[in-house]
Parts: sequence; C-alpha cells; structure tokens
Amino acid sequence: MISVEAIDNNSFKVSVSKDFLTEHIVLLTDRFHQDVSNNKLTKTELIIKSFEFLLERESNQSILKKFNLEVIGQYFPEYIDEIKKLIL
Repeated sequence: MISVEAIDNNSFKVSVSKDFLTEHIVLLTDRFHQDVSNNKLTKTELIIKSFEFLLERESNQSILKKFNLEVIGQYFPEYIDEIKKLIL
C-alpha cells in the first residue's frame, strides 16, 4: 500500500507498506509534473505510479529516503516512457 501526504506544493511524505513500512520524502516540481504527465495525473497520482514503477524493480527498503522524482530516470532510463504509457 502506498499513501501520499502533501507537505507543501512540491514536497510529499510517502509511506509504503509492503514487507516493512518505509517513509520517504519526495520532491516533485510543477515543471517535471507537467513534462511527464501533461497534467493528466495529479501530483499524488504521479507519485503513486512512480512508486509502483519502483516497487516492480526493487524493495521499498531499497528506495531512497529522500529524493527528487526526476532522479528515478537516472537509475531506470525507461521510467519516463513507462509512466507516459500508463497515461495514454
């Protein structure tokens, strides 16, 4: 289960309950949100989809505790294309 709580417009607290409960602070700028989702997803929806993407590839314990959503593409180059496919 993934839950997202807004801290402010660009910062979110994400809790992931899988084998263990983990908490993450995620930064998501308006620009990146627009570029990736074309505003077809809310920021919360984009974060959830992004965590689902990550959880298919690694455990929630392996996900960084604090990161900017943009860095996912540095670890997984297919990230943006995969998210855009989900939106279509």
